Amino acid sequence: MNVKYIFRLSFSFLLVMALLAVSYFFSSAGYEAAMAPDSKARPTLILDPGHGGEDGGAVSVTGKKESGINLEIALRCRDLASFLGYSAVMTRESENIDYPPDLTSTRARKVWDQKSRVQLINSASDGLLISIHQNKYTSPGPKGAQVFYNEGAEELAEAVQKSVLRYINDDTKRTARPVSKDIYIMNEVSCPALLVECGFLSNPEEAARLESQEHQKKLALIIIGQVKAFYG
Repeated sequence: MNVKYIFRLSFSFLLVMALLAVSYFFSSAGYEAAMAPDSKARPTLILDPGHGGEDGGAVSVTGKKESGINLEIALRCRDLASFLGYSAVMTRESENIDYPPDLTSTRARKVWDQKSRVQLINSASDGLLISIHQNKYTSPGPKGAQVFYNEGAEELAEAVQKSVLRYINDDTKRTARPVSKDIYIMNEVSCPALLVECGFLSNPEEAARLESQEHQKKLALIIIGQVKAFYG
C-alpha cells in the first residue's frame, strides 16, 4: 500500500479520535453543569500567560520559571480554542518582552508590561480574559488548582473549578473565589476575567505534573471545554 496513503489515513483517524474525545468531554456531566440556560455570543478569548520577560514569577522545585509553564499552558489553550472556532489573542507569545528602551528599571518595565496588557485586553470587543498562573507556598504540602474571578465571571469560574476537582484534584476542596483587589490586571479590565492558579510549584509531585505535556493538555481541555460548554 502507498506510504503517503497510509499516512493520510492515519492522520484522518487521529483527527477523528481527537474530535470524539473533545466531544465526549464537552457532553459529560461535568461540562453539562456549566451549560448556560440561553445562548450567549461567543467571546474573544484573551489568554494571558502571567509574568514573562524580566518577571519570571515563582520558581518550581525543579528550577523552572513559572512564566515558562504559564506560557506553555496558555499556548495549548489558544490552539484548542482556535481549533473550536474561537478567536483567541495572546498577551505574549514568548518569554521575551520588547520593553521601550527609555525604561531604565525593572519595576518600570513591569509596570509598563502590566498596563500594556490591560490596554490590549480592553481593546477587544466582547472579550473574556483567562489569566494563567502557578501557585507557591513555603512548605511542599499544599496542592491543587484554584480559580479566581472578577465581576461577571463567577458562574464560569465555578464550572471550571468543579471540573478541575473532578478530573485532576479529586482530593482537594478548593472553591472558586473573587479575585483580591491587589491583582492589577484582573481589576483593571472591563471584561469578565478568570485567573487560574493551575497548581503549586512548591509541591514536588504537582510541579512535575505541571511541567508535563499531558497535564498541560488536560488543563487546557478543562478550561477551554468549560468555555465551550458555557457559551455553546
